[in-house]
Amino acid sequence: MARLAACGLLIFLASITMAQAESLTVTVADPYIEMRTGPGRGFPVFDVVERGASVEVESRRTDWFKVKDGRGREGWVYKDQMKETLVPAGVKMPIDDPGREDFGAHRREVGLLLGDYGGASVVTVYGAWAFNEHLAAEVAASHILGDFSDGQYLTIGLTHVPVPEWRIQPFLSIGTGVIRIQPDGTLVGTPERTDQVAYAGVGVRAYLARRFIVRGEYKEYVVFTDRDENEEDIEWKIGFAFFF
Repeated sequence: MARLAACGLLIFLASITMAQAESLTVTVADPYIEMRTGPGRGFPVFDVVERGASVEVESRRTDWFKVKDGRGREGWVYKDQMKETLVPAGVKMPIDDPGREDFGAHRREVGLLLGDYGGASVVTVYGAWAFNEHLAAEVAASHILGDFSDGQYLTIGLTHVPVPEWRIQPFLSIGTGVIRIQPDGTLVGTPERTDQVAYAGVGVRAYLARRFIVRGEYKEYVVFTDRDENEEDIEWKIGFAFFF
């Protein structure tokens, strides 16, 4: 369940990275630009547009631009080649590259974290959407790998960044979710269970370069069980994220 949720989360977050560019037609100034079938160097080049020809810029996904040439063919061109094209005014196409000044004001973030949950290894994929510079909503899907049981948990919460202008930003978090524990098959009489959880935590994230962040966090969880006492678990994780 968590693997499917994590894949769905990544697909959803990837889809919203498509920032729509303003309608713009540019002229190729280099000998040619390469058009690929997708936004990445792993996609094949299927055609080139030669010097003097025009292309229409349709959208942007991180460092790749989706363009349409004069024959109606659509493809993806890398940022470095698009920088050398000319706008109708005769100057090079202006492209804003993300930098340190964009870190505190970014709206979306997706990342991968590794760490420990209650003594077991945990892997987390998360996505965040900022309402403003201080407050953001986060959705996360995690998989627990323990010696005697495995588990998955899905959470949704809020994070608060007191000083978004800093390069190293402390933050607070609070949220809730659902956890599912699956005991090892050799543990006789131990049932699989699903419980609600709540958490509160602290963390820090730091700007590295371009769009990349390193992030670490510590959380305390309360698991609301149907037994006489609730459970408390501690989690710490560290990993990398990508903002846009």
